[in-house]
This record gives sequence, C-alpha cells and structure tokens, in this order.
Amino acid sequence: MPKTVLITGATAGFGKAMAERYAAEGWKIIITGRREERLAQIKEALAPAQVHTLCYDVRDRQAAFDAVAGLPGEFAEVDVLVNNAGLALGMEPAQECDLDQWETMIDTNIKGLMYMTRALLPGMVERDRGHIVNLGSVAGTYPYPGGNCYGGTKAFVNHFSKNLRSDLLGTKIRVTNVEPGLCETEFSVIRFGGDKIQADKVYEGMQPIVGEDIAEIVYWATTLPAHVNINSLEVMPVAQAFSPFAVHREK
Repeated sequence: MPKTVLITGATAGFGKAMAERYAAEGWKIIITGRREERLAQIKEALAPAQVHTLCYDVRDRQAAFDAVAGLPGEFAEVDVLVNNAGLALGMEPAQECDLDQWETMIDTNIKGLMYMTRALLPGMVERDRGHIVNLGSVAGTYPYPGGNCYGGTKAFVNHFSKNLRSDLLGTKIRVTNVEPGLCETEFSVIRFGGDKIQADKVYEGMQPIVGEDIAEIVYWATTLPAHVNINSLEVMPVAQAFSPFAVHREK
C-alpha cells in the first residue's frame, strides 16, 4: 500500500521538488500552499500520482488544524510530514529591521511548523509510525550579518526537532532536521522583496544547491530502514564554507 507524505509550502522550490520526487516513487502526496492556482498546476503535472491539495496559510492555526482534520480517508494517515514552509525577509541589521518582517518569519518558520506538527503528531503516535522532517538552515547554527531573526527561527527548528525526539522516545516515530546552506530557489527573491537582480547576485560565480538536491536528501532520510533516524543533516554547496571570526579594530 502506498505511503502518504504531506509537504507544506509545496508551490515552489524545495516543496515542489520533493512532491515530484515522492510522486516518482508512487507515494500519495498532500501538497499545501497559499497559491491555489499553483497547487492545481502541480497536481496536474504530477498525474497520474494520487495528489491532494490544501490551500491555506500555515500561520493560521485554525486553518492548519481544520485542513488536517478534513483530509479524505485515503489521505488521512500521514506517514511523513515535511515542514518545508518558511521564508527569510530582509537583510538589515537588527537595529534597523522591520518588525513586521520579524513577526512574519516567527509566525511562519516557528508557529506554522508547530501547528502542523501538533496537528499530525497524535495520529502518528496512535499508529506508532511516522516521520517528521523539519527544514532548518545553516543559519540556525552559524550567524551572519543580517541573519538576526531568520537565524533565530532556524535555531528554534534545530532544538525543537531534538526535543521532539526526546518526547517520542519509545515510539517508532522519527524526526529529522535538514539544514541547507546556499540554495537557488525563490528564497532570495522573496527575501529581497521581489528584486530578482539582487537575488541573483547571491549566487553569482558559484554553483548553489538546488531544490532537487534537498528533495533527494529528504527522500533518502525518510526511506531508510525504520530503525534508523537521521537526527540532523547539514548540507552546503562545495563553493560554500566558513569564515574567520569577525573582529572590529579601533583605528
């Protein structure tokens, strides 16, 4: 019997690539997002795979719980939840930031992830099977100028994932935090308010990770033998590494 995966934020980037990867292997797929037309297009492109679409905003707690409660019978038993919906906004230093952007990142990257996890986890525990995959970021480990709130939200994802594993000890439910580095998707376009020229400069002269790379990693982690849990997986393009400590020196 085919397994079922629910992928949030599946209208582009990582989420869309993951939907395609699981569809190629015959899984039943639930894709969520805020763009109804894009969800319909992806569903059509994934045919003949079994695909169910949910159009709502993960920041809306009631909408998230209603979406899960309303899943049709053939999709109701979710085996894998991929908490992929997330975003970064702005690169200003903390003292100049837009607080609305901070709140949007917190509501999406933290609250949305919590809502979906809490909505689906009881069913997984009752069935004693399942896998939660959270999309973190290297920004949750390594700070950089302008990363402020975004990095803080991804640090939350890291520790929330580890604490879930602690709570679920004794069950057969797995939890994985995947932490990508530089990836070329819509991510930077959104971060820079739709400025594609500025977004393209982020990847200028180097080969970044792409959505298909992360989709392959997530698929691999969720199809390992049931007794194996990948706690966290940090992945960067070869062209990305680490900088020395920053030191400000008085002139």
